[in-house]
Amino acid sequence: MVRRRRKGYFERIEGTPEPLAAIVKRRVTFEEADVMGVAYYGRYADYFEEGSADLGRRCGLSYKDFYEAGIKAPVVQFHVDYHQPLLLDEEFTITASLIWNEASRLNIEYEIRKQDGSLAASGYRIQMFMDAKNGEICLASPEMLENLRRRWKTGELQCHL
Repeated sequence: MVRRRRKGYFERIEGTPEPLAAIVKRRVTFEEADVMGVAYYGRYADYFEEGSADLGRRCGLSYKDFYEAGIKAPVVQFHVDYHQPLLLDEEFTITASLIWNEASRLNIEYEIRKQDGSLAASGYRIQMFMDAKNGEICLASPEMLENLRRRWKTGELQCHL
């Protein structure tokens, strides 16, 4: 089990590029809070998804890119650690970081930080690849992932923290 690691949830491979990352600023809305004015715990998956969607658009892994490549990427693991609550109308940032790996999968780590910089939540998501037409698992990395890795290695992508 991987939990609350100090330097991230996924192992960093020596000699590989730094994670690709996107940061989204948000505010807890009325519909996201419970009667106590605390962000409902189930919303954190939505917050993580907002970060992932922004990261995907920046690095060529948007939902449109997957569709056009004929690839699906179902979530096979999802984990959240809650550190402290977000409150109604509180501003916060979501950081989604794609961590380099050699497998045919996406490892994404998340942090949600309050305006004062303190950690509200952290977590991760693992996605595997499937052929959208026949539903078969992609044992080898799909071309869209290989293209991303080439661009990542050359420094063409400017999505680093």
